[in-house]
Amino acid sequence: MTASTSYHMTPDEFRTVGYAVIDWIAEYQARVATLPVLSQVQPGEIRAMLPDAAPSQGELFSDILADIDRIILPGVTHWQSPNFFAYFPANTSGPAILGELLSAGLGVQGMLWITSPACTELETHVMDWLVDMLALPQKFKSSAAGGGVIQDSASSAALCALLAARERASQFAINRTGGAGQLTAYATAQTHSSIEKAMMVAGMGRERLRLIDVDAAYAMRPDALTAQIAQDRAAGFTPAFVCASIGTTSSNAIDPLPAIGEICRREHVWLHVDAAMAGTAALCPEFRWMHAGLDCATRPPNRAP
Repeated sequence: MTASTSYHMTPDEFRTVGYAVIDWIAEYQARVATLPVLSQVQPGEIRAMLPDAAPSQGELFSDILADIDRIILPGVTHWQSPNFFAYFPANTSGPAILGELLSAGLGVQGMLWITSPACTELETHVMDWLVDMLALPQKFKSSAAGGGVIQDSASSAALCALLAARERASQFAINRTGGAGQLTAYATAQTHSSIEKAMMVAGMGRERLRLIDVDAAYAMRPDALTAQIAQDRAAGFTPAFVCASIGTTSSNAIDPLPAIGEICRREHVWLHVDAAMAGTAALCPEFRWMHAGLDCATRPPNRAP
């Protein structure tokens, strides 16, 4: 792109630099296996190479790409590397990258149906596809009481589930009057840290999250869950939320959903199943045993016992 007095990138300029960006990504994918997986920079090293103040004028795109190589790439931990085995799988495919490019080009705002009917209906339809692909209970479809919504992360999904459980347990009063100090939630120490953070964001308090004991396979013990719920009820608390996991990040533990689901059904407690780590394995029929008990991961009755 040549220097211009215009503040806007023309379609021709966009086409030219767009090709350059695609070439850069393709070359990165071809060589990512040769790069050190963990960034080798020291804290503050990236910022030290950046200007103290925002530039008053834009740069040539070729210079920006050069800065990506010189400044940004050395500070990247390469999740896309075939040598990356930490945390959880997060590889991005070529079609996914191009899909994001198309989405960004359209600039869709999908918060309501009227703001983009195609976005809303495509999302709803694809989520219904997912129900069938994973052999989930049909009640999870939009044609029944369910219907999926894509969140930006598993952490956001956990927060949404906790907020829904909070309102259900309080008979929808907390959003009106506030106060969530008597509601308790349950998970294991193996459960993703997003649950603890969600407790703080939702105003329920991290001290109201009960960490349930696990067995030798790091899975939640149903007897320990039952005992803790009974103890909390006796102390005047209202059990509101249980998070079971299909594949914890630390050990890939799978909690016993059928037993936990039955407890939640009996106790009128909301069951959330975090399957961000291993749930997609159920795309293969031989792994669908992991999803037994998911029929309990629905809204509990309005009335607490």
